[in-house]
Amino acid sequence: MGSSDGVIRVLITDDHPVMRDGLRAAIAQEADMEVVGEAADGAEAIERYRALQPDVTLIDLQMPNVDGLEAIQAIRADYPQAVMVVLTTFPGDARVTRAMKLGAISYLLKSACRDEILRAVRAAAAGRHVVAAEAAQNIANHLGSESLTLRELSVLRLVAEGKSNREVAEALSISEDTVKARMKSLMAKLNAEDRTHAVTIAIRRGFMDS
Repeated sequence: MGSSDGVIRVLITDDHPVMRDGLRAAIAQEADMEVVGEAADGAEAIERYRALQPDVTLIDLQMPNVDGLEAIQAIRADYPQAVMVVLTTFPGDARVTRAMKLGAISYLLKSACRDEILRAVRAAAAGRHVVAAEAAQNIANHLGSESLTLRELSVLRLVAEGKSNREVAEALSISEDTVKARMKSLMAKLNAEDRTHAVTIAIRRGFMDS
């Protein structure tokens, strides 16, 4: 994959200008790749991808307006061949799994060194997967563990806001007994000791944003 002269065309998507600047500077030093465009959020990423159709897209997950997962899904729906490399601060296993299911070919952490990121771009352009060791370890640690259901997550998100069982029940138009049952189920799945612990684990594993 690449342009006719063998240069890998890269689209950078990140809402932090400093991160974009660093990636652009690193890629500019490489003879076999070039930055053809940048985007500051997921909506812009979708628009820029359609206009540029790069060989590889470096994309963050947590961005304003449209997040990275939504952008990956939208781009891959129209361009199944799109090569997406996730570059994020979150190693949570749930996020990794969702990104990969949506078609991301690689998953790197922003703490990765410059050479690791460049190698991942080249690998992605060649169709090879790269997953950060920390993220891979998280997946291995929770392999076979159950995922939280959307109903369980809807309860946990409100609990994370400090709402009581009664307030959660009112917000979701369900009974307090149902709230308690969902909390009991998700706490068992997360091996959590209490409500606060459940929220902390869910954020760390990528089920929820902090």
